[in-house]
Amino acid sequence: MSAVQVWIVDLVLSPSQVDRCDAVLDAAERARADRFLRPADRARFRASHAALRLVLGDALGLAPADVELAAGAGGKPELAGPARGAADFNLSHSGARALIGLTRGAAIGVDVEAVRPIADALRIAAAHFAADEVTTLAGAPRSAVERRFFGLWTRKEAVVKALGSGLSLPLDRFSVSVPPEAPRLLRAVGDASWNLDGPWSLAEVDCGRDHVATVATRSAEAEITCHRLPDDWPDHLG
Repeated sequence: MSAVQVWIVDLVLSPSQVDRCDAVLDAAERARADRFLRPADRARFRASHAALRLVLGDALGLAPADVELAAGAGGKPELAGPARGAADFNLSHSGARALIGLTRGAAIGVDVEAVRPIADALRIAAAHFAADEVTTLAGAPRSAVERRFFGLWTRKEAVVKALGSGLSLPLDRFSVSVPPEAPRLLRAVGDASWNLDGPWSLAEVDCGRDHVATVATRSAEAEITCHRLPDDWPDHLG
């Protein structure tokens, strides 16, 4: 059984708190943040990556600024330096929330999405999702389609992020259950190099009424504990 910690992070911060976040990022992270055109997007990127460093630093006994990160296979971030291989982690952020997953001995992926109006959810689903997922989603009550669409999206993205395969795994080549059914991987077809075989554990994460989220791990059973960083978490960055 894999022990999985999931951290929910509030990204609504004051300008001074965002400045504290920026201080612990490395040069590559600051450069990536500066490429965002909208100030709100830059602030969310800085805050979410600083929160990741806070969680990882606490787990590793390091100051947030001393955590070394690098891009692994498929571009998935991983620990570097002396802590290389000590844990697997993943980060997602959307709207007012970030989600951080942390475990040891199993690949992990997380995804969070802010639920928002989307007029063409079924068209987007038909273009990107597996046929059985689209059929199930199309049968949902009209009032439930948006939330179920985003919930389905997080389930698929969490699996892809756990694999670290980026865009090389087409979303229509595997299917997961559709909310409100409990999350699970149903089937996969095609290239065996995607390596979807073996045990998987998927779970919903309650990030509040306006967000949906999923954590996926490559393990038969996962003991998941959810935590929230306190509202003043930037003050703990050092």
